[in-house]
Amino acid sequence: MRAGIMQPYFFPSAGYFALVAASDTWVVFDTAQYTPKTWMNRNRVLSPRSGWCWVTVPVRRGARSVRVHEVELADPVRTEQSVLGALSHYRHHAPQWRAVEELVRRAFGSLRRPSLADLDVAGLVAVCEHLGIACSPLVCSELDLALEPVDHPGGWAPAIASALGADAYVNPVGGAHLFRPSEFAARGITLQFLEPPELAYATGPFTFEPGLSILDVLMWNDPDEVARTLVSATVVTAPTEPGADPGSQHAVSGGPAPAASQGQPAAHTRPGGG
Repeated sequence: MRAGIMQPYFFPSAGYFALVAASDTWVVFDTAQYTPKTWMNRNRVLSPRSGWCWVTVPVRRGARSVRVHEVELADPVRTEQSVLGALSHYRHHAPQWRAVEELVRRAFGSLRRPSLADLDVAGLVAVCEHLGIACSPLVCSELDLALEPVDHPGGWAPAIASALGADAYVNPVGGAHLFRPSEFAARGITLQFLEPPELAYATGPFTFEPGLSILDVLMWNDPDEVARTLVSATVVTAPTEPGADPGSQHAVSGGPAPAASQGQPAAHTRPGGG
């Protein structure tokens, strides 16, 4: 079983979903310390003027020293209206605008409680359903895992993967420097990396911007075509020699996929990052 583990992000870039598609089990690492003004509570969509603009999820004050799953939304209703407003500029241009509007409404409408982690997970599930990607995420704060503190950011992945009985772990190749292959090997886990190239697509009369939220990708592209690209991402097995070049890894599957710039493991060495 191949595990993928990542912090919850707000409608992240397409590469995040390529990683989900490459995983048999997806773990939402919501016990990390919350970091304001990051992918956790905001993302980018195309701006009708030029470039891109933020879509942000306001949270309640006092959220700077808590775990992600403890962060409360300031006003879910106004946030939903704000996100839909940012997308409404493209209603007459983007061929999939209506479907994305409905996707956003489903995500907000399925909230169990007004928490940031719940919203991010709801968005993850809604997008995967829209793309036909199997995803039943495991939420770290809801699992009874006996995890010892680790001494470096990459130490969480082998610990959690081992606790879940995984025999493989996959991460974006951009985070390869965070991991110690020996820690995976000691647990009988194969360390693998996803290599997603950039995704380019037509955006009508507007200028294309790379690396935006999956919402932007889905407004302009057929979901079946996006899904085919995501599931064909290249996954490579990490070399076991210390200091080996990730470029020398062995490919185990191939094909193009969107960029995964919004996928990095948690940079904390204790649950909650305290």
